[in-house]
This record gives sequence, C-alpha cells and structure tokens, in this order.
Amino acid sequence: MTWLYVPGDRPEVVAKALRCGADVVVIDLEDAVAPDRKDHALRATAELLSDPVPVPVHVRVNALDGPLAEHEIRTLAPLPGLAGLRLPKVQGPADVHRAAGWATVAAEPVPEHVAYVAEPVPEHLPYAAEGPVPPAGRALADHPTSVRTPPGRTPPVSTSPGTTATLAPAAPPAASALPATPALYALLESALGIEHAFAIATAHPALRGIALGEADLCGELGVQDDAGLAWPRSRAVVAARAAGLAPPPQSVHPDVHDLDGLARSCARGRALGFLGRAAIHPRQLPVIEAAYLPSAEEVAAAQEIVRAATAEGGALALPDGRFVDAAVVAAARRVLDLAGRSR
Repeated sequence: MTWLYVPGDRPEVVAKALRCGADVVVIDLEDAVAPDRKDHALRATAELLSDPVPVPVHVRVNALDGPLAEHEIRTLAPLPGLAGLRLPKVQGPADVHRAAGWATVAAEPVPEHVAYVAEPVPEHLPYAAEGPVPPAGRALADHPTSVRTPPGRTPPVSTSPGTTATLAPAAPPAASALPATPALYALLESALGIEHAFAIATAHPALRGIALGEADLCGELGVQDDAGLAWPRSRAVVAARAAGLAPPPQSVHPDVHDLDGLARSCARGRALGFLGRAAIHPRQLPVIEAAYLPSAEEVAAAQEIVRAATAEGGALALPDGRFVDAAVVAAARRVLDLAGRSR
C-alpha cells in the first residue's frame, strides 16, 4: 500500500527507510541522484542488496534509453535483496523486453564486495511468491504468475495490502543455466506510454505492475491540475486490471508538508481505483494508509454482505433494499481483506 522513495546515494537514509513502516522501499538511482553520484549510488545499493533485507526493496533505475540503465540492471538483478526493478519512462513493450533481457542474462560481473549464491526454490513452498521467473524466451507455462514466478499471464489478482503480487499455486521451477528475472514495474510518464498502457502491462511475464510518473506526464501534456490527469489516471487503472495486475498506486504528492492536501488527493485516487501511493517522506505514510484503509462503516457493510451471501447463496436483496450479486460480494471480501491489515 505504501512505496517510499529514497535517494540511492544516501545509504544512511535508506537504512532509516527500511525501519519506518513502508510496505516497499524504493531506492532511487534516477531523479534523486546527481549525475556525479550515480556510480556511488549503484555501488551502495548493490552492497545493501547483497544480503536479504527486512522489507521488500525495489530500485528505480535510470532511463532505459540512456547510458546507465543496462549496467544498473545487470548489476542488481541477481542480488538476493532485490524485490523488483522500477523502469522509468516506459514508452512501449519493447522497453520492457529490453529491461527483462538485461535482467535475465545479467552478464555484467557483480562488484567484488557482493557475494551471491543462487538458491533453489524450496519445493515445500505452497505458493510461488518466492519462486523465480525463468529466463525470457522460454515457453510460457500454464500456471498463473507472481513476483519471481514462472512466466504466463495472470488472471485478475487479489488486492491484498502490502504487495502487488498474487499468491498463485507454485509451478515447479524450470531448470536453466540463466538467472531468474526479477519482478519489473513500468512507470508511464509520457503520452506515448499512456497510449500503450495495456500493451506495456501485458508485455512480459515478469511485468508485475504499472504506475504513473505524473510530474513528467504533466510537463509533456501541459496540464496544471488534476483535471488534466483524469483520463491518464483512469487509463492506467483500467489497463492494469485488464492485464490481470493489481490496481496501480498513485504517484507521489510532492509537498511533504501538505498532509491535508495529500489526504484529499488520496481520497480522489481511491475513488478512481488506485490502491496505495508512493511517498517521498515517512510522514506521508500514515496519511496514505488512513486514506486507503476502509472505514468502520465500510467494514460493517462488507461484513453484512458477506454474511448474507454465505447464508443465502446467489443473488439476494439486503433488508435495506440493496441488491447483492457475486461482484458485490467479491468487492466486500476485498474490503475485509484490506481491513485485516494492521493499522
């Protein structure tokens, strides 16, 4: 539900972020790092991710058409502490395939201070959430996919909090001499990216989510407020759900002191179908959670629906006249799943 961005060239800030309660920490090698600090940021990030970390860590690499992204992806992809790669300014499916190829082959040597030994997925795992994605180019399996799972397109996923992955039955890991492909997340930051949203969302089995980069998008579209972003936001939500991905998180709210404005913006985002939000300061995290967690009234209504559906089965009308069918029950169960999240 919360994705906290931190600059990759400040390891002490990253260390604090890992303990602040965000569901995912996103180490930024792109906009938050000055050009002369890029190498230092990559080395520090690789050192951190050479061992498992207490919360999922994603890394936003630099632009895929620039000189840095390939080396960054090849360096980071094999590391055991990496939970996902966030790909900026994705314009179309070819960008996703390019990044997946770099991540799968991972030909660049890992820095000497990083020791990594690949471990097989334990056969007793009931779900594929911790399993690898076999290298690109292999035949697609008939099984649903998840983070680092065998390839294949997923059905619509659960919106359980704290993750964008679906817990799908695990498929046996395919034997391969190549490393697994980490989970990929595409950031749509241009008009062309928005036009290609569904094609991007279905471009590769390792693509686990999409999201908007609204600062760049506003600049390209020449819009100044939320009204100009209404269609791109809805487009991203629809494309993600049509592709069987979790609802996308909202883009960051840039004013870290305007918590009231953040709350109002989150309410609008929730109404559009987003789930959770990226943040740039820990003080934003509780506001995002409060906005996206269901209220007591919503929980009570969902409980009533589920109880009635369990007792009656099929379509029914509640005492207050509300009509309940399978879609309404499914939505109520999602509310209860979110409500089960620790506040």
